[in-house]
Amino acid sequence: MSERTKKFSDVLNGLIHEGNKLNMALRHECEKSTFEAELNHLYDNDQEKVATYLKELPSFRVDYQKWYSEAQAVIKQVLPDRLSDFVSYYEYQRVRKSIDFQNYMIKDYLQGLRITRGGGYEVVADGSAAIPEFEQQLNIVKAAKNTLDSTLLDLSAVLQADLFDSEIETAGALAKAGYLRAAGAICGVVIEKHLSHVRESHNLKIAKKNPGISDLAQLLRTSGIITLAQERFTQSLADTRNVCSHAKGREPTKEEISELVEGTGKVLKTVF
Repeated sequence: MSERTKKFSDVLNGLIHEGNKLNMALRHECEKSTFEAELNHLYDNDQEKVATYLKELPSFRVDYQKWYSEAQAVIKQVLPDRLSDFVSYYEYQRVRKSIDFQNYMIKDYLQGLRITRGGGYEVVADGSAAIPEFEQQLNIVKAAKNTLDSTLLDLSAVLQADLFDSEIETAGALAKAGYLRAAGAICGVVIEKHLSHVRESHNLKIAKKNPGISDLAQLLRTSGIITLAQERFTQSLADTRNVCSHAKGREPTKEEISELVEGTGKVLKTVF
């Protein structure tokens, strides 16, 4: 197992562990009497153990967003085909004419939404409707872990990322030794290959036969993969790479190459 794969595995294990606790917290917040009755049965009415368990539960309203953001980032990397499903359990993807148990989402619960009728005596949908939605999100995270551990995972992206890390280290070493143009050229190749891989992973078409960094960054931005700020940042790195590629132009500065090396690592970690 490569170091990067191990990191993904460790992060997923942590997300599953935290997700299981959040699931219990959500159930307790939404079905308090039923949940505590089950807990008392589990611990043979040992009130000290029950109290300890409840005290150690997180707050779903407080802690969910952090879990969701981290899980979403990992799903993008490990199981991108399920990302839209993962997001769909958080918020409804279409305009709702009315809200009921079927289309009540996790976001609704976080906003404290409760739907009633008959003067408030009949509950149509409340936080309990968010429980199966979160359980499905947690199941997708578990599926990502199973996929990571199985032979079904396409490890090409992981292996490529490990290779890129090595090349960035090489570029850094060359920069320290004073070979600024060489360091910049390596970074340019890494960025271009990475953006090209991201394009392919999202099944995006591009008319240009040999697209460069600017072309790829623009495509990813117009396709909603990266933001305008990310495109501009990547373009600034491409500009420095171009200085390194033009033998008759000015010499790149150590500061520019240092920023290029650091920026290349940032692109690898934030564009996917």
